Amino acid sequence: MKKTMLLLASAAMLGVCFLAAQAKAQGVPQTVEIAKVDLQKVAAGYRASKVIGSSVLNEANETIGKIDDLLVTRDGKDPYAVLSIGGFLGMGTHLVVVRYDSLKFADNKIVLPGGTKEGLKMLPAFQYSKE
Repeated sequence: MKKTMLLLASAAMLGVCFLAAQAKAQGVPQTVEIAKVDLQKVAAGYRASKVIGSSVLNEANETIGKIDDLLVTRDGKDPYAVLSIGGFLGMGTHLVVVRYDSLKFADNKIVLPGGTKEGLKMLPAFQYSKE
């Protein structure tokens, strides 16, 4: 009987400790800064899942590549677009990287002003990190 009472008392004390710990956690100040976002502007933007695979054109409306992927640097500040150039059915493609802000989005088209297939092929080949 004494063992049962001791066990019940211990369980009750543990329960009170857990409740007290949770109550303290609720008073912790928030450390993440929240910024207001213009939801209408964001909603009218382009989804990454829709941009990837899109053709990239030059000013002459010629296809010069396709967007293979979108990357962000580890600090999250600089976005880039990985373009696949040339090739056929995934064979012989050459991947290159351009700054995302160098692409222009207008009339449901993605344009790289001043871009040519030859110019893009001269850029260093890009390879994804193994990490």
